[in-house]
Amino acid sequence: MNPKGMIMEFVENKEEEKIQLKAIFKDMLKYSPSKICGTVGNAIIVPVYTSLLQPQEYGLYSLSIAFLSFLCIIFSDWVGLSGLRFFRQAQMAQELPKYLSVLVSILGMNLVAMFLVTFLFRHNIYSFFKISPVYLLCILILIIPVAIRALLFQLLRAQLKSIAFTFSTILNQIMTIGLSIFIIKVFHLGAMSLLLAMGISITITDIILIYQSNILKYFNMPKIKFKVLLPIFLYGIPLAATSLSSWIINQSNKFIMNGISGFKEVGYVGVAYGVTLPLLMTIFSIITVAAIPRIIRMYEARIDVRPIISRFTGYYILISLPVVLIMSLYSQDFVAMLSNSKFHEAYRIIPYFAFGTFFMGLADYTTLQYHLANKTYIEFIIKLISGIVGIVLNIVLIPKFGLEGVGIATLSANFLYFFLSAIIVLPGLGLRYPQKTFLSMLLAFVPMWLAYDLIKDVTIVLPLLQMIALLVVFYSVYAFANRKLTRVFEKIEK
Repeated sequence: MNPKGMIMEFVENKEEEKIQLKAIFKDMLKYSPSKICGTVGNAIIVPVYTSLLQPQEYGLYSLSIAFLSFLCIIFSDWVGLSGLRFFRQAQMAQELPKYLSVLVSILGMNLVAMFLVTFLFRHNIYSFFKISPVYLLCILILIIPVAIRALLFQLLRAQLKSIAFTFSTILNQIMTIGLSIFIIKVFHLGAMSLLLAMGISITITDIILIYQSNILKYFNMPKIKFKVLLPIFLYGIPLAATSLSSWIINQSNKFIMNGISGFKEVGYVGVAYGVTLPLLMTIFSIITVAAIPRIIRMYEARIDVRPIISRFTGYYILISLPVVLIMSLYSQDFVAMLSNSKFHEAYRIIPYFAFGTFFMGLADYTTLQYHLANKTYIEFIIKLISGIVGIVLNIVLIPKFGLEGVGIATLSANFLYFFLSAIIVLPGLGLRYPQKTFLSMLLAFVPMWLAYDLIKDVTIVLPLLQMIALLVVFYSVYAFANRKLTRVFEKIEK
């Protein structure tokens, strides 16, 4: 930690930047199988589940998962993220056993507190979240293996064990889908089948993760000290509050929709959410999952991380924006490919959710400054503001516009979150936007749009082939334009 009163100076280190850049690309290759399989898994889950469940049942499942994520945000996820942020400091101080033991102890105490709180306020939870006692009990049991998995996954990231992370992620995905289909077909338990399958598959994954992370080697009953707890809580609690605000932006709409229109409409919202945010962020996060641990290491070594963050911001926009635009243009075809025909109406909010996901992912780069400086309370404040705006818009717009109201509210809140994080900049950590990338993309979008105008009404060409063709046009033109602009920029610099 930085001694009070001292100003930390960060210097640009081109040589170290090249080393870490190369290492990040290697890590991205190692993580990519898990992310690609995760994307494929998410693409499979929605059509499989929507073919096996009615909209009301799928709506109940979506609501249950949203409530599960609500509890995880408050009681568990922030512990794992704190573990990632301060792992390197504990490792350098040779205090890993004490540090990891403290993390496990905090997680255990949080889960005990969760059971006590939910028991005391169970009747309020039943009425407010529209969750039955049976589903609440299943969710509470399920959160135990989910919380353990979250902590151990972050530990693997901190240890840079990308291959182990990849293996466990893929295995968990395969087991969850397989067990879900089996339990639905054999026991006919509806939405409950999916929760049971998750519980079994995640528990098995946890056992594997314990050995992969080697956490048992370090763990012992620690003497809890205030000076060890304070940085974790100062970093983690604002992070939990921030994640809760994100939940409010992207998932509270299911509960508001359920209160207004019932489980069927929630099912449509759940499908639109399932084929956008989890699917897109799984593949887009290949960059952040590999880059952030090494960026933290560079920052701790007092190296200027702005150039490398700028580079990866450009990569994110280059990868995500064309995909999101095409997904929006072909929203009806996209929903038809990835869900049962019973859920066709979900296409109406795909463009809103897709662009909302884009801005939320982009904010990972603009808010990284707060994490590096351990000022996550700033992120909490701007996300809380965005979340409150999202709730108000949902309450106002859903009765007037139905599904479109959910979409407008979600997109508006996510854009506001990105916008605020882009203008509230910490000294020395301002993001350098990759101008050359932006200009090359702008030039590439023109022929892509012309190509779309030509082929959109050609029914003999399948929509999926049209989407692929548009991406090929975009990236081909981008590669050419970027090469030309690079030469122009080099001449200007000389």
